Amino acid sequence: AEHQHVRYNPLRDDWVLVSAHRVKRPWQGQLEKPPPEDVPRWDPKNPLCPGATRANGEVNPNYEGTFVFPNDFPALQPDAPEPDDSDHPLFRAAPARGVCKVMCFHPWSDLTLPLMSLPEIRAVIDAWAELATELGASYPWVQIFENKGAMMGCSNPHPHCQVWASSFLPNEACLEDRTQRQHLSQHGVPMLLEYAEQEACRKERLVVENADWLVVVPYWATWPYQTLLLPRRHVCRLQDLSDSEKDSLASIMQRLLIKYDNLFEVSFPYSMGWHGAPTGPYLEEDCRHWQLHAHYYPPLLRSATVRKFMVGYEMLAQAQRDLTPEQAAERLRSLPEVHYK
Repeated sequence: AEHQHVRYNPLRDDWVLVSAHRVKRPWQGQLEKPPPEDVPRWDPKNPLCPGATRANGEVNPNYEGTFVFPNDFPALQPDAPEPDDSDHPLFRAAPARGVCKVMCFHPWSDLTLPLMSLPEIRAVIDAWAELATELGASYPWVQIFENKGAMMGCSNPHPHCQVWASSFLPNEACLEDRTQRQHLSQHGVPMLLEYAEQEACRKERLVVENADWLVVVPYWATWPYQTLLLPRRHVCRLQDLSDSEKDSLASIMQRLLIKYDNLFEVSFPYSMGWHGAPTGPYLEEDCRHWQLHAHYYPPLLRSATVRKFMVGYEMLAQAQRDLTPEQAAERLRSLPEVHYK
């Protein structure tokens, strides 16, 4: 807690430098603007609102729950041509095809997940599972992710996420596939199932838990208040969850996100996403080494206006953090579960 050291991340097969004493240094860097508190519930100029016209001229239906539509500016398209053959091994390219969708959580722009009801959050989880099943029938990887807040690149103040399905396994998926496969081969148990059991016993990095799930600040966390959401039983994919596990997932997500907002009494920015066993052709393969999990990566460090920057040493050497995961977990754990608003 007082002296610098490095910690190993078995999921990514890399190391993070922990320098807890640096959190005491004075801050004279960039201050972020807190997110606006007066977001209108409905804005005809917001392309995610019910009845609004999007950039491609399409008009959204007057939806009352979740709403999924194709991304108007997709990073992946299903009919992209093959790249030219390379004339040198240092200049390789490969095909990349897929689809990108946007999913609105709720018709109201002034809500976020922690302010939604449990049935509304459960509806989001159901829609996630349906998309994972639908797109995963043909695509090897379906990445569900939410960028919350302008600080994390969210361009529209409206509760929503994105779902990108790709014809290839992205870098992080390939890395986690390799490390989890290796752990099962060497130890006979899925890595994150064993890790969840260990953290449930040790408690020092535990943030919230219930009968089916637990949330921890991982031992190897990079971001100040990074968390890892894990099921207690062995489950490979989001679409494999039972109805009761989806109910308890809605509950634990709400509890975590309320704590996040309560930390600095601000709508807490983050990027989050689900990782599970690959799909498409991998549905016929043995994926027992995989354990479903969700990553939450929030950038805030000291206050609503002071963020962690991944620059310099982090970009050129390795990840570094100023607050120990145990300190971060204790602070989150001690926060109330009633939203400050």
